[in-house]
Parts: sequence; C-alpha cells; structure tokens
Amino acid sequence: MSQDPHASPDIFWFLPTSGDTRYLGTSDFGRAPTNAYMRQIAVTAEELGYDGLLIPTGSSCLDPWVVASSLVPVTQRIKLLVALRTSLGAPVSSARQAATLDQALGGRLLLNVVPGGDATELEADGIFLAHDERYAYADEFLTIWRRLLAGEAVDFDGKYFKVKQGRNFFPPVQKPHPPLYFGGSSDAAHDLAARQVDAYLTWGEPPAAVAEKFADIHRRAAQQGRQVRLGVRLHVIVRETNEEAWADAERLISKLTDEDIARAQAGYARMDSVGQSRMAALHGGRRDRLEVAPNLWAGVGLVRGGAGTALVGAAQTVADRIKEYADLGIDTFVLSGYPHLEEAYRFAELVFPLLPLSVRDRLAGGVGGPLGETVANLYSPRASQS
Repeated sequence: MSQDPHASPDIFWFLPTSGDTRYLGTSDFGRAPTNAYMRQIAVTAEELGYDGLLIPTGSSCLDPWVVASSLVPVTQRIKLLVALRTSLGAPVSSARQAATLDQALGGRLLLNVVPGGDATELEADGIFLAHDERYAYADEFLTIWRRLLAGEAVDFDGKYFKVKQGRNFFPPVQKPHPPLYFGGSSDAAHDLAARQVDAYLTWGEPPAAVAEKFADIHRRAAQQGRQVRLGVRLHVIVRETNEEAWADAERLISKLTDEDIARAQAGYARMDSVGQSRMAALHGGRRDRLEVAPNLWAGVGLVRGGAGTALVGAAQTVADRIKEYADLGIDTFVLSGYPHLEEAYRFAELVFPLLPLSVRDRLAGGVGGPLGETVANLYSPRASQS
C-alpha cells in the first residue's frame, strides 16, 4: 500500500461462480450460480463502490470469460479480475480474447494468472504437467502473450510453445496490456511472479507469514529489475458487534459434520499446491484451533479449497486488521463473504466509512443524496453517535 496515510486501498469483491450459501457443506439455503445472480452481485458491488470483482476458475466454476462477457452491458465502472488459466489455453488466442474483452469493457479488464494447483483436476482437463512444469509452461505462455499485446510480431521457439509470426491486430485499451495478477506460494510460483506479473496476491495467512512471502517476492523481483504490487485474498464476516460476528462465523460451519471435514481435508492433502497445504496447516482440520491470528478465522478452509480464512469482528476491529495488512505494503484486498450479496452490503456499509478513502461518494453509488431513509419526510438521517 502507498505510504500516504490518506491513500485508499483497492477493495474487490468476489463472484461465487460455483454457488453460494448461508451454511458451508450443505444445500440448506443454497443458491445456484445463475447468470442472473452473478449479474445481481456485480451490479450491487459496483453501486456500493467496490473497485473490482474477482471471477474465479476451476472445474466446479462457471467459465470466467463467458461470465465476464455477460457483465459488459450491466456494469460501467467496476474492474473485472478474470481468471487466465494458462495450462488450458494457447497464448495467441488468449491474447486476442483479452484484447477484445478489454475493448468491450473500456479498459476495465484485469487478469488473474492461474497455472493450476490440483494435478487431478488438470488431468481431467487433459493436462499432464508436473508442479514446476506448470509454472515453466506459464512463463513461456506469458512471455508470448505480453509481447503480442505490446504489438510485436512474435517468433518463439520454446519447450512448450512454438509460434511463427504471431500477431494481435486489435490492441487492448490498456497499454501495454491489461494488468496481470497472480498468486502462488512455491519457489516456482515466486519466480514466475518476479518475472511476469504486475501484482502478487496471497491467500490470507497471518500477517507475519504474509510479510515473509512479500519479502521474498520483493527480493526476486528486484533481481529482475522489477517491482510488483501486493494484494491479499480474504473472506470477511463483519457485524455491528464482535459477538455477533463470531456467532455468525460459528453458524456458517454449524451444519458441517466431522466426516465432511475429513473428506475435504483428504482431498486437499492429495493436491500438490503449496498454498493449499499452507492453508490446511493453519487449522489441521480441527474446529478448536480456528482463530490462527487475532480475528483471523480459518473455519472457511475446513471445507473450502483456496482462500480459507476470514477476518471476523465488528466494523472497527475488521478495519484495524485491514490496516495491519495494508501496513505490509498491500494495496489490493480481494474479499468475499457468505452469502455474497448480503455480505457485500454489510462490509460496504460498516467498514467502508472507516477506511482511508472518500467513502461517502462511493457508498452512495454517486447518487449524491442522503444515505438512509428520509425521516418523516422532514430531514435527512443523521449519523449515529455510537
């Protein structure tokens, strides 16, 4: 994050393209990831003032590029951070897709590079690459991709790709290309981040562990003569009081059985993802060791792959924890919460006013009127004194 104490971090929200719920591990109160629901969350996030939306990828997710395209006509300002699955595509056609979507969005496209962290899932898609090979493959992919979008005619003869006079005739709005985001915890991942991407995202580990990862990223990027921005991916459970927030955290996992947790953890254990193993190690599959740092709760990770930690607490508590992460150099927070529509409102209404940004304009969606219902048709609502 900028050292300017008045600087505003970018706050992104998340599209739950594999489904949404009030209770993890059960279909009770579940919501299907229909396109109508994705559009509803996207429009709401834009109106509330979020800066961007992460659209994820995976075998259990809707296709991120089709979802992103469907949001073009219903959004005007919010940026879309769309998963770029390097293991599944070709760089020339992918560059063309990115340029086209960036044009359609008027320069609002961001790309989240995902080489893949689950060998079994990749094999089901016909991809048989070992862990470090996936990053070497992504390195060649991004080298070609970046050169194409910079306007070069590309000749490339590598281990994984061979291109002769590759061209992209319709450039993106953003120059030289839409910014590349990326997250990974292995040495191979950190090397890729240092060489290729604009911003490095980590899942929400305790601040001390995050600081160590960032120091390594900075060191490797400096060796390449580059600088990389920093971000974090977290869930949030924010309420008016700490007691309410912790009660809702427990409620979120209240329908999980021990069998549910054991099956999920066994699935994560077979993955070769270093980041996933670090997430699982935070709680060890146990319900009695879920607060892994002050107000950092690992309950989501009991049965959810990927980002598995949440900031839990009252608004000021969560804002204070966000500042602790921001002080590590983070300028982008990619957040989510269950259900994603309601939690987007809660976070914006409760926490935005406590962050170092001009939140009133953002929270009002640019309308400029009073926040809240006019009292007795006589005057605008006042701010609470509590």
